Amino acid sequence: MKKLIAFSSPSGGGKSTIVKRILTDFPNFVLSISATTRSPRTGEIDGLHYYFKTFADFKQLIDTNQLIEWEEIFGNYYGTPKSELTKIDGKKCLIFDIDVKGALSMKNNYPDDSLLIFIAPPSLQVLEQRLRNRSSDSEQQINYRLKRAEFELSFKNQFDEIVINDDLEIAYQNVIKILKANTNCF
Repeated sequence: MKKLIAFSSPSGGGKSTIVKRILTDFPNFVLSISATTRSPRTGEIDGLHYYFKTFADFKQLIDTNQLIEWEEIFGNYYGTPKSELTKIDGKKCLIFDIDVKGALSMKNNYPDDSLLIFIAPPSLQVLEQRLRNRSSDSEQQINYRLKRAEFELSFKNQFDEIVINDDLEIAYQNVIKILKANTNCF
């Protein structure tokens, strides 16, 4: 049974909403906290949202093999410290809310323990509408997110499971079925 569960999705795909609900509904699922070299955003707390690191500190984590996975994205590093594995005990499973390359890297490093779930929008048109409805991004950011979505979607067939999020409740129930079939964390 799998203990490391990675969720990936384009921005606006519904991944974070599904992950938050799993963490609320099922206490044996624990969120993995990533390390990053980017600056904290307003309201983000070190050790709760991310472990905020200097470039030198992050490089040391890489050089001393202390990361489950890591990637450089837009000039910043993101990765998961191996110390997060200590959160797994008994019936606990570790959930990763990470990008596609990080998920595939995790699967490569921990093939027997990893389950990769891709949350896909029904179409790029629906994804664009979701991003516009959020009213939180500029036109430039929306275009960037859509271009990034095409890149991320090109990796979906390398995931163990693909869940189409056309209806959030149905997608959530499909994810729960996958988790019940592949983990012993309930």
